[in-house]
Amino acid sequence: MPRRRGIMSDRLKYELAQDLGFYDKVKDGDWGNITTRDAGNMVKAAIIRAEKMLAEADQLPQR
Repeated sequence: MPRRRGIMSDRLKYELAQDLGFYDKVKDGDWGNITTRDAGNMVKAAIIRAEKMLAEADQLPQR
């Protein structure tokens, strides 16, 4: 069965890994070195970031 294409860009993943303190584990491109907790925290941070962006976009005046 083919793998689904990821939703998060690689740039975002590395940015979040750096923010969350486990960039050193993934800097070589091997995401298998992170813990389940790290992966969950990364998803949570991505959701928070997306919600914040949506809230900010909602505050912009309509044209």
